Amino acid sequence: MSLFKKKKADIPRRRVVQEESTKPKPSSAIFKRNRTLIGSSSNFLKAAESNKADFESPRAQVHHLTNQRRRIFSILLIILMSCAAILLVLSNFTASASISLADVTVSKKIDNALYEKAILDYMNVNPMSRFHFALNQSALTDYVSSKLPEVMSIEQKGIANLGATDFVITMRKPIAGWQINDKQYYVDSKGIPFERNYFAAPDVQIVDNSGISLQKTGTAIASKRFLSFVGRVVSLSKASGYTVTQAILPADTTRQLQVKLKEVNYLVKLSIDRPAGEQVEDMARAVKYFSDRGRSLSYIDVRVSGKAFYK
Repeated sequence: MSLFKKKKADIPRRRVVQEESTKPKPSSAIFKRNRTLIGSSSNFLKAAESNKADFESPRAQVHHLTNQRRRIFSILLIILMSCAAILLVLSNFTASASISLADVTVSKKIDNALYEKAILDYMNVNPMSRFHFALNQSALTDYVSSKLPEVMSIEQKGIANLGATDFVITMRKPIAGWQINDKQYYVDSKGIPFERNYFAAPDVQIVDNSGISLQKTGTAIASKRFLSFVGRVVSLSKASGYTVTQAILPADTTRQLQVKLKEVNYLVKLSIDRPAGEQVEDMARAVKYFSDRGRSLSYIDVRVSGKAFYK
């Protein structure tokens, strides 16, 4: 039967190859200009036939991972720096105040809330002072002392808790006391009068024999001036080697002061209109002079500069 079959055309192989090469190729298999060549390490995937463009060469993958690591590291660095900045601000910011005392000899309990409120009131007036580096401690002391005269100084010590700052307060120690209109006043060595005393009662108590109410002579400033003078006299006398045991306000006057000294048995008359330092110096010279000569006196009057009257 094979005798009657037609033989296939014997076409040269070169012509077959030429015909196949002239056939149009799919667009996905053609490399064109301005196109990125992509590849794959897979043995079963041909890059030219792939419709996906997310296959990268090993070198491109390393480059991409490096960029990713850099971005992640930059983000983490920014987060850490932000946290450090926030922590620094919080650790240097005063939202509340904690009070402690510098002197352990305080015999009475203090009202912490009273002094905390005064400190925060100052910071409300001066908002920048809430930051530790911007706080003017001298200005803070002046402000609180003007409201609460028993405060001598305030020192910022550090952080009590997050947002809370520890302040150490030094209270004034009284060296003399004076009861005015049923109200007890005190004065320290600098002559600053105050009402709240957290220490033991002073040995020197002012005796008021004037019979004149301070309300009739003026405002409370007069009593503060007098207390300031008494405080200076007591302090300077102690520095000169004499101890004041009593301060007397004579009858019918508030401009003079009589003091009793432990070392002698007579009074010393002083005037609040003359500086306390000068009068104490004159007093010390006069007392030494009469003591060296064994004189017995009733009083010494040093109210006039450069002179000492006696009886």
